[in-house]
This record gives sequence, C-alpha cells and structure tokens, in this order.
Amino acid sequence: MNRKVATFLVSAAFSTFIIGWILLSQRPADRFITPMEQTVFENLDATDTGSSPTFDEVRAEALRTGIERSPDDAGLHVELANLYFGAKQFDEAIVWFERALELNPQDANVYADLGVSYYYMNQPDHALEQFGYALELDPKHAKTMLRMGVVRAFGKQDLDGAEAAWRQVIELAPDSGEARSAQEALELLKAAHSGRGDTDLATLPNGGS
Repeated sequence: MNRKVATFLVSAAFSTFIIGWILLSQRPADRFITPMEQTVFENLDATDTGSSPTFDEVRAEALRTGIERSPDDAGLHVELANLYFGAKQFDEAIVWFERALELNPQDANVYADLGVSYYYMNQPDHALEQFGYALELDPKHAKTMLRMGVVRAFGKQDLDGAEAAWRQVIELAPDSGEARSAQEALELLKAAHSGRGDTDLATLPNGGS
C-alpha cells in the first residue's frame, strides 16, 4: 500500500473515531492530542483528560497545609498531584507525584500517573521509564500497559511496540475497559494499513512529537 493511500485511510479512521468523544485541544508545547490518545486516556479513572476544571486553589491550600503538618503522608501528596493533573498543570503534578514516591516507592499507580504527566510534558522517554517501574511492581498492571502503547505509538513512533503493549493488555485483562480501548486502537492500526512498512507515525494527523 502506498503512502498516500495509507495516510488517507488513517485520516478517515481518525475522523470516524472522534465522534462521541470530548477532545482536548491543547497540551503543553501546543501539541494536539489525537483521538486515539484521548480515547485511551479517557478510559483511565485517574487520568481523565476531558475539559479541565477550574483549579481548586482552596483545596490545594488545604492539602499543602496538611502536608506541612504530616510531611510523611504520601496520600496527601498524591491527592495534591492529582489536583494539578486534573487542571492540566502537569509540571506541578510531576513535583508532587515524585515526592509521593519518595515516601512510598511501592505504588504502581503513582508511577503510572507520573509517566502520563511526563508524556504530556513531551518527555516520552521519562514516561516509559516510569511505566517500567510500575510494571516491575505489578507486571499485570493493564492500565500502565495501555498507556505504554500510546506513548510508544505517538511519543516514539514505535507501532510494533505499541501493538505489543496493547495485545498484552487484552491477554491479561480481556474483560476490562482497558482491553476494550486496546482493541479499538489495534483495529484502527489494522484498518489504516496492511503494509506497515509504508507508513509511519509522522504521516498520522497530528501524530508524533
């Protein structure tokens, strides 16, 4: 399949995929979030990337006060990180996720969320590193594998790696929401091109870094 045909098929697939989903328009460095990325991340309870709420400064200040009083409480650090994440202030989210991990380095969910934060800051290698830590703690962490597929596809232009990650999600958690998102992503790749050597992520609408 030649590049023009493959690009057209990918564009058509993404145009169909966008229906029914609420999309973010921007992330740091003005990178547009593609429909596939958005769909995968929307499925994850801790990383809903829909319309950003107004940052709750009152709650943030209360959490900061709580942290001053109980500096070893990792849960408060995570809650504050999630507050920043929800407001798309990913640089601040990274600070507090990392501090939480200093207190409790055995939390796979926090490593996974930290990885997503790095990805949104256009640091895919750091994102994959955090996902690796999460999987060391929990090799069956489907949520992390799903995210890993997104970062490999859109952050690293590694379709083979993305496909492997998404297939692993389906194998490990076939009845989960993560598996459904992984299957949708795989079907888009399959529909887009049969000869993957003719197409790379640079040809995808808004794809790549």
